[in-house]
Amino acid sequence: MVPEQRSPVQLIPTHHPELCSIRIFCGDCNCGCPELFLDPEADPPRRIVLADDFGQRVQMSVEQLKQLVGDAKSGLLDELIRRAVGTRGYS
Repeated sequence: MVPEQRSPVQLIPTHHPELCSIRIFCGDCNCGCPELFLDPEADPPRRIVLADDFGQRVQMSVEQLKQLVGDAKSGLLDELIRRAVGTRGYS
């Protein structure tokens, strides 16, 4: 039997039912965990939504998300993270 393949983008019950959840960052607490969504009804420049439990939202295009992911993969954001956590030992 071949296991069923699932898309990484699934409609998951959320505080934002009109959006398709892509990824919850944490989800094990009540710290206002950010969640990444796809808004299939939004105009292309606002299709990707990063929201938290406190009602804050950032909207961007798929192209902007691709750039952000590319910067993270290349290590470009590592120094920013090191400064944010205040340690040189971050890897």
